[in-house]
Amino acid sequence: MNAETETAQLRFDHVAQQVPDIGAAVAWYLRMIPGARVLYQDATWAFVEAAGVRLAFVLRDQHPGHLAWRVSDEDLERLAQRYGATIHPHRDRTRSFYLEAPGGQHVEIISFPPDYPYL
Repeated sequence: MNAETETAQLRFDHVAQQVPDIGAAVAWYLRMIPGARVLYQDATWAFVEAAGVRLAFVLRDQHPGHLAWRVSDEDLERLAQRYGATIHPHRDRTRSFYLEAPGGQHVEIISFPPDYPYL
């Protein structure tokens, strides 16, 4: 394959921050950022949209803090193969894998089902 056929269509999706208390993080953003809204929340993670940015709040033992880029299912499969990564399904029906970036940072490559309510 050449570089043109290997180019995935990536779209920035969200920033994930590790927090000790999901509810407290969500409450703070709802209080401090006008118009912020909860897209999803449970005891172990939350998804908030604030001023046009999507933020995920995660617990330390569940996910690393990361930047996430959205791709199609096909690109997810191809990129996982290219990087030797294992794709993991998530409880919200998304699928993703993580790459370790310089400085111990993490990048998530994620695909969403076509009927995902928060796109």
